[in-house]
Amino acid sequence: MTTILIPVTNHATLGNTDEANGTYAPELTHALAVFIKAGFTFQIASIKGGAVPIYGEDIEGDDVNSNILADEAVKAQLQNSVPLNDIDITRYDAIFYPGGFGLLSDLAEDSGFANLAATLYENNGIIGAVCHGPAALLPITLQSGETLLADKRVTGFTREEEIDFGTISKIPFLLEESLARKAKGYSKVQPWLENVVVDQRLVTGQNPASAHGVATNMVSMLSQ
Repeated sequence: MTTILIPVTNHATLGNTDEANGTYAPELTHALAVFIKAGFTFQIASIKGGAVPIYGEDIEGDDVNSNILADEAVKAQLQNSVPLNDIDITRYDAIFYPGGFGLLSDLAEDSGFANLAATLYENNGIIGAVCHGPAALLPITLQSGETLLADKRVTGFTREEEIDFGTISKIPFLLEESLARKAKGYSKVQPWLENVVVDQRLVTGQNPASAHGVATNMVSMLSQ
């Protein structure tokens, strides 16, 4: 059975502010809906384990978000995420990083999950990330000494979207700039439009509207 590892943040605020944050729920739930429909299993994990912070649970008119968050199995995993030290990466076929501002403060520089992701990728696994999720790709270094992003084209949350969202002065760093400096190429479309980039076994999405597309591409690749 195909199993997806989903690392999420333990960081509960927007950068160093006191504004509640964490993982942006719709980017998790819309991907989970696709994985569940495909018959895949999933495991939510975090650096520390335990209950993890999320926001965006009450998006009006988003039935997918509401229904997935109401699922008892999903609720249980969000309350009891698996800690990094308990993960056996050989049990997983893919990794998916949902976004949210929280991971800019932990997964974006965490070597533990980066090493697991490198191992999975080098064993022909697939990695997906959406919105701020691609920040978790920054520390991934392969056995060759090259970074995962060195020969990949990617996308992620843009400067314009940070401005629109009012967060540009609150974030620890600008993801667009970091990706543009580290990846082979960075692409973006107009703010808030869907944009999914596939390069080898790496799938990235620009913003919340891209979560479904990232997951759909991952399912297609895992089903081959």
